[in-house]
Amino acid sequence: MLRGPGRLLRVTAAPVAALAVALVSSLSRCSLLEPEDPVVSALSPYFGTKTRYEDANPGLLPNPEAPRRDPELLEETCTPVQLVALIRHGTRYPTAKQIRKLRQLHGLLQARRPGDDGTRAAGGRSLGAALANWPLWYADWMDGQLVEKGRQDMRQLALRLASLFPALFSRENYGRLQLVTSSKHRCVDSGAAFLQGLWQHYHPGVPPPDVADMECGPPRINDKLMRFFDYCEKFLTQVEKNATALYHVEAFKTGPEMQNILNKVAATLQVPVNNLSADLIQVAFFTCSFDLAIKGVKSPWCDVFDIDDAKVLEYLNDLKQYWKRGYGYTINSRSSCTLFQDIFQHLDKAIEQKKSSQPVSSPVILQFGHAETLLPLLSLMGYFKDKEPLTAYNYKEQMHRKFRSGHIVPYASNLIFVLYHCKNAKTPKEEFRVQMLLNEKVLPLAHSQQTVSLYEDLKNYYKDILQSCHTSEECDVPKVNTSDEL
Repeated sequence: MLRGPGRLLRVTAAPVAALAVALVSSLSRCSLLEPEDPVVSALSPYFGTKTRYEDANPGLLPNPEAPRRDPELLEETCTPVQLVALIRHGTRYPTAKQIRKLRQLHGLLQARRPGDDGTRAAGGRSLGAALANWPLWYADWMDGQLVEKGRQDMRQLALRLASLFPALFSRENYGRLQLVTSSKHRCVDSGAAFLQGLWQHYHPGVPPPDVADMECGPPRINDKLMRFFDYCEKFLTQVEKNATALYHVEAFKTGPEMQNILNKVAATLQVPVNNLSADLIQVAFFTCSFDLAIKGVKSPWCDVFDIDDAKVLEYLNDLKQYWKRGYGYTINSRSSCTLFQDIFQHLDKAIEQKKSSQPVSSPVILQFGHAETLLPLLSLMGYFKDKEPLTAYNYKEQMHRKFRSGHIVPYASNLIFVLYHCKNAKTPKEEFRVQMLLNEKVLPLAHSQQTVSLYEDLKNYYKDILQSCHTSEECDVPKVNTSDEL
């Protein structure tokens, strides 16, 4: 149980305290950068993995703390007994690499000749001049850290889930929550912000204590689970560090769709086209999304692009995700099987405890990771697979593709498994059922397209994955014997 204000708070180990200090430090640096009222851009649906959660889930805009109950959720005679959630971190700052590219582009704009004007922005100044004078407020220390909007994403998600599943998120169950996270600060801080949201649910108006002082404790770091891709040597060797692995991504960058955007942007900003690249164009596009998501500001960067440009740039982002994290090189999705196994182990344990009339030891399990955590797992499960692979040469044919990363894994995206106990079941097999939710909407099951499955049927459908998950076989790179034989 949480300790109320004014009571002695239990303090955990020193590393936990260090995490809490880091969180407070990060909060203090971000306090002046809170977003204003929500601003919408026509480009918002095309930001790929940089998409705001509310743009992928617009029903939340009127009241982001109120749950939106999917009518397909089970109720009446079936009671939820466990929830396992995989949650992507909330809105973050650009990475240091992205900030460096933005500085490079900003330098090109500031080097323009005084007489250059190009396309006019609102108010009569040239767009290039407006961007040259637009404050470049990103700093190196930000480097992918969670922003205040990202903490808000997590707090609001916690409030909605607690209201949607009150029995699981009951005050009595708080001390039995189990939190796991990637070691990246944006994930650790997302877990802490989620806990603060739950505190707000239980104690409205009372400031939350430090995460180290909460009864359930802070998230436990487990990179082998949440960053499995970093531990798959075959993926690192054959994809991550292989210059030719993303052939279709690089080919699309030099293809006609991207070249048209390069020429258009060069003319608009009055900079030499040879000084631009597809990478710089993409970082300019994402800067529109970062300004929108972090500060709630529609910056002049958004005026550089139209919807047709945005669709091309979204496809470029999706190509990268498809080949690295999705169906392109399946080694990454196959290596996510350890995470998939972990989910079913939790569900199995809950069923065993329920059958033996024991309380479920961990009614809520929350795992905080990345888009790179969720996309491979969803691909492993068979979701969002198009009939034809995404390539550098079929952009027009893929306009209506299923694999749109911004609709699948925006900031704060979540994949939730809910295990139910149905007391009026006719047979023991029908006693336990499962539903899955993606971004708080019931996800039809891959094997049946139904919204609910008997647990044994779901487990049987995925039995090949669950029983043949051997990451050493999948991920080990065969050693080459280079010694000379005598």
